[in-house]
Amino acid sequence: MQDWLTMTASDLGRGIAAGEIDPVALAECYLEAIDAHPHRDRIYTCVTHDRVRAEAEAARRRAQSGQRLSQLDGVPISWKDLVDSAGVATESGSALLKGRVPDQDGVVLANATATGSVCLGKTHMSELAFSGLGLNPITATPPCVNVEAAVPGGSSSGAAASVAFNLAASAVGSDTGGSVRIPAAWNDLVGLKTTSGRLSLEGVVPLCLKFDTIGPLTRSVEDAAQMLALLEGGRPADLRGATLQGRRFAVLQNVVMDDIRDAPSKAFHGALQALSKAGAQLVPLEVPELTDAMALSGVLYTTEAYGLWRDVIEARPDAMFPEILERFRQGKSFSGPDYVAACARLEACRAAWDAATAGFDAVLAPTAPILPPDRERLLCDRDYYITENLLALRNTRVGNLMGLCSLTLPTRTPSCGLMIMAPPNQEEALLRVGAAAEAALT
Repeated sequence: MQDWLTMTASDLGRGIAAGEIDPVALAECYLEAIDAHPHRDRIYTCVTHDRVRAEAEAARRRAQSGQRLSQLDGVPISWKDLVDSAGVATESGSALLKGRVPDQDGVVLANATATGSVCLGKTHMSELAFSGLGLNPITATPPCVNVEAAVPGGSSSGAAASVAFNLAASAVGSDTGGSVRIPAAWNDLVGLKTTSGRLSLEGVVPLCLKFDTIGPLTRSVEDAAQMLALLEGGRPADLRGATLQGRRFAVLQNVVMDDIRDAPSKAFHGALQALSKAGAQLVPLEVPELTDAMALSGVLYTTEAYGLWRDVIEARPDAMFPEILERFRQGKSFSGPDYVAACARLEACRAAWDAATAGFDAVLAPTAPILPPDRERLLCDRDYYITENLLALRNTRVGNLMGLCSLTLPTRTPSCGLMIMAPPNQEEALLRVGAAAEAALT
């Protein structure tokens, strides 16, 4: 049964379908592992034991009667603490929302429940999802699977840790500027950033509605495909026969390679060699307008975030981690015309990106230009915090600013991911590319 904890979600689903895995026994296996784990309270905000057992029992009955609802029917999944769950606190990693208990599940959780998944509980996150580091001195900072003294990446920090430490078969997080992909990369997982608007945000605590997305953190690309189907109540992408032969990829040169550290750089170039060996054609590409778009990040993100949260924040600013508070308050320095002008300029940059990348199957970049930073130094060295947070988010933010879907895959170097970006609403094509790339990298 211990092997169940390290299996992919898809393999667990196949085991349930074949009658080799009992969903109730699987659920108890996960609950026992979670409750015995020394980092349990740094990873989970709460474990919903009663819900787990009720949903597992229902999954068992469906499996026994041949009425399973999906491949992941009966598979245990964790949920980031910004997705509403009925009767269970959903506090978005913030003391400002302490005691917030929604009456019903968010739409994505309701969809996943309707297709048979088992909700293990809620996972810790960066405060109000406004950091790429995963550091949260207000609630808890989850561990990084590769470096004990490091942060795990954020803001879906506990989501990544729950899978990396074998305390969930898959996890659900959110990605506004990289919050699925950074923790996935730093914990050697697959992370899918979906296109803005593809998955419902109803019942999800917002940060920046223009950029907020929901996405899975998983052990494989197949799991990511299955999870996407689960979250929207649809059919998973068909990954059979996925190949890199004849694929043409742009290798992004500007912005994402600036100030990159040695390990991520070597890992990225090693991944490119593996893809080329598997038949992919790689073409260097610069998109000058991307530099302009990145410069708009401050006004676009902070203005919307502060606009949404100003009244709540200013009622109790002392309840916040000062670095997160300061980041929100940066939104005060921009006017309405500043924000409108930035939105218009962003659309022009997106049009230029679309034109420059139209002839490629996908665009490649390192997921993050740095390794996971030291947790204690982030707490006492403000300059280090600011530098590392901005660098952590920089590469992944390309996908959010350009309105893309994006996937990060583990490379052969711990905590170093390969990021693959595709046009909006092309998740199925992206996942096929990802499956072929995954095979080449492993």
